[in-house]
Amino acid sequence: MDNGQVTMRSIVGGGYDEFWRFKGRYRVVKGSRASKKSKTAALWYIAQLSKEKYREANLLVVRRTYRTLKDSCFAELKWAVRRLGLQEEWAAKESPLEMENRRTGQRIYFRGLDDPFKITSITVEQGYLCWLWIEEAYEIGSEEDFDTLDESIRGELPKPLFKQTTLTFNPWSEQHWLKARFFDKPDPDVFAMTTDYTCNEWLDDADFRMFERMKIDNPRRYRVAGLGEWGIADGLVYDNWVVSPFSVEELLHGKESGRYTCVFGLDYGYSNDPTAFIAAAVDPQDKQLFVFDEHYQTRMVNSEIARMIREKGYAKERIRADSAEPKSNEELRRLGISRVTPAEKGKDSILHGIAVLQEYRITVHPLCKETARELSLYAWEKREDGSGINRPIDRDNHLMDALRYAMTDVGRRRSRPDEQRAYAKAARRSLLPSDIAAGDLIGGWG
Repeated sequence: MDNGQVTMRSIVGGGYDEFWRFKGRYRVVKGSRASKKSKTAALWYIAQLSKEKYREANLLVVRRTYRTLKDSCFAELKWAVRRLGLQEEWAAKESPLEMENRRTGQRIYFRGLDDPFKITSITVEQGYLCWLWIEEAYEIGSEEDFDTLDESIRGELPKPLFKQTTLTFNPWSEQHWLKARFFDKPDPDVFAMTTDYTCNEWLDDADFRMFERMKIDNPRRYRVAGLGEWGIADGLVYDNWVVSPFSVEELLHGKESGRYTCVFGLDYGYSNDPTAFIAAAVDPQDKQLFVFDEHYQTRMVNSEIARMIREKGYAKERIRADSAEPKSNEELRRLGISRVTPAEKGKDSILHGIAVLQEYRITVHPLCKETARELSLYAWEKREDGSGINRPIDRDNHLMDALRYAMTDVGRRRSRPDEQRAYAKAARRSLLPSDIAAGDLIGGWG
């Protein structure tokens, strides 16, 4: 293996030379479909784990859900064993998923984030746990969860072993923490790359024609699924939105202000989930919705939520809140937020609320950054074969839930002019930085 450079090149192919050689702490590969990122990672791990100089290295492979590992990383690593002709050296078992080097006793462990205790409690029997592979890393919703996982690779290692975490994933929203953490700033400990199908010399002519058709027929999908650019190729719950500046004062106090109903929603959280508050102006006739205020914060107790709403100027408004929190709703009422009302829930209420919002053209004020982030991440669940499920993923949805709650009252009443003036004043005070006046935000609704 060590001396078989030509043979290894013929097995692995091109496009990943620096990835193959890099020994820093983080290797991060964002790639399109058919860019061979997972197969290259699997080949690298089996090749290195089979070398005598790395005989004390062990590997941990992680995905968000344990059950998805068998048909993805586990299968890829078994394929790599066959590709490298090492079937006699490596044994694989399925209950639990594990691979072992018969010669050295090294192991490859497989874990899901759905059982975090099993990750933090891993103890290797032979050598050191020094390598971590996270497949479909976009499934890790928060940077804090990643840091906890990354910390499982710790401690001093004897030479020539080295600690390294490898993340491979399909393109995802540029709002995802992966972009800011690994792609937006230079770091000597990070090697980050984007790959696409053109580096895969094992695709046939029919495969290339498929991408060429996609380039012509669906350029948006081609940029993501073909070229590996940031963005979700399909599966977003909402694609009917833009971020665009508008004057809140003009919207709610202008000559067409009578068109709009102002609505407010609140979703409770505490330690891991944030409390999410949203304010929007809605035109049910022309199906337009303008998000003009938000709040997004963890570890808020009810007295702090009440103070936040008062300071924003919305204490007297009807606020639709999560009906699963009757105690919190009652406490807010006693704290002076007198018109907190539970959102109406029932069978298929989530899907119904989503369907209502999908009818609108949604414009998000540029300063409502968390709303824009959630809209760019809120996606439908998928089966293991990639087909869609009519159920949204239960994450990146706190402001999305609050917006659904808020829409409960649309069509039942319109805001009075005096109310709209108050909303505009409140939004101007709470949303805009002190050095920006509402008039500095040029009106323009898309």
